[in-house]
Amino acid sequence: MSESRTATTSTHSPHPQRWRILGLVGVAQLMLILDVTVVAIALPHMGADLGLQRETLTWVVSGYTLAFGGLLLLGGRAADLFGARRLVLAGLLLFTAASLTAGLATSGPMLLTGRVAQGMAAAMLSPAALSLIVTIFDGDERNRALGIWSALGGSGAALGVLLGGLLTAGPGWAWIFYINIPVGLVLLFTLRSRLPAQAAPASRAALDVPGAALVTAATAALIYTLIRAGDHGWVTWPTAALLLVSAVLYAAFVARQRLAASPLMNVRLLTRRPVATGTLLILVATALMIMMFFLGTFALQEHHNYGALTTGLLFLPVALSTMLGANMAGRIIGRTGPRTLAVAGLVIAAAGLTVPAIWSGAAAMVAGMTVAAAGTGSLFVVASATALGQVAAHEAGLASGIVSTFHEFGASLGAAVVSSIAATSIAGTGTDGFSRGFTTGAIVAVVAAVAALAITPSSRST
Repeated sequence: MSESRTATTSTHSPHPQRWRILGLVGVAQLMLILDVTVVAIALPHMGADLGLQRETLTWVVSGYTLAFGGLLLLGGRAADLFGARRLVLAGLLLFTAASLTAGLATSGPMLLTGRVAQGMAAAMLSPAALSLIVTIFDGDERNRALGIWSALGGSGAALGVLLGGLLTAGPGWAWIFYINIPVGLVLLFTLRSRLPAQAAPASRAALDVPGAALVTAATAALIYTLIRAGDHGWVTWPTAALLLVSAVLYAAFVARQRLAASPLMNVRLLTRRPVATGTLLILVATALMIMMFFLGTFALQEHHNYGALTTGLLFLPVALSTMLGANMAGRIIGRTGPRTLAVAGLVIAAAGLTVPAIWSGAAAMVAGMTVAAAGTGSLFVVASATALGQVAAHEAGLASGIVSTFHEFGASLGAAVVSSIAATSIAGTGTDGFSRGFTTGAIVAVVAAVAALAITPSSRST
């Protein structure tokens, strides 16, 4: 999202329907967040019905989050160029059509096409909707509105796992996509009549499409490498070559951002400790959350033989624990400071993930994931507060866009890594892969805790 949108202070009277508009775009944002986790419960059923292999099932998760994250900054720039109202309506229309495509899917390529299109629509809709909120609210009301907006992340995770279980066990997995169609159409026609008309944007800067293509291609190459390594080996020449390709593409993206007339992001922001800390924490927190959902849904359904509805209900305390951890972190971060809370959250996550790594029972798995979720939930708050708490007002929108991008990339990488490590167990051969997956998550949390201790600012003013 652009700097100008966040820095601008409205001089006109508040929009009379601002709270109603917030409710409508909030439902749209909830739908986007929900679609990250709603598919988790349905993955085994999709695989059985469509004959999908582990690699394709991983891309069902990663394809959405990759397109969402890779094009998020481009969507923010497009909202500046074409107007937030147009992007919200266009995003809703595309998301509805993509959901229909995914629901009607009769093959892996058709399903993945729908998921990638959903991610592209989300990248258009999400930053434009946030831009509208910043525009139609002022002062303390704006802070309240943004607080409601931020709370939708945890709510989406909780609702996603429960709704995924209900729909998969009831009418079938296709309905996790079909349900978006009536919701999307109602929102589209309602917002079309309620959103304020916008003047032509003053800025006519060009969209940095090459930059968006480079960062998305680099991350896609990295994810493909991680997924492929599960079957072909981690220490091989092809794996090393693919990692090198990804590194070269990332380097090309950085070079592009330094030379572009209207870059997607100021990469120099990532060299600042608060922003670097925020991006690290949001990347790790999202990766760990998706790792738990991915491993847990296959372990509970394929190994412990629970149905989709029961699995969704078993995940509910995990999602609620995420929300509780975020809420508690928001209350105490002013007293503890970000460094203490970041390290504590990662240590709690590591401790929780150690439980299912050692004990394979369903009760131990759910209990361990619930503990770990409290730690990851607190990290979401620390990440945002640290990255955004010490940047200038005109940089807040850009820093927020960077954090949101790494949030989606974390989901993509988490699914890819754990799918590769637990490949044999996901394929139905033994349970060792699940243990290795949870162990890997615990190790990642410990390493991240050491890194957070070193780089997180200690100031309590964050």
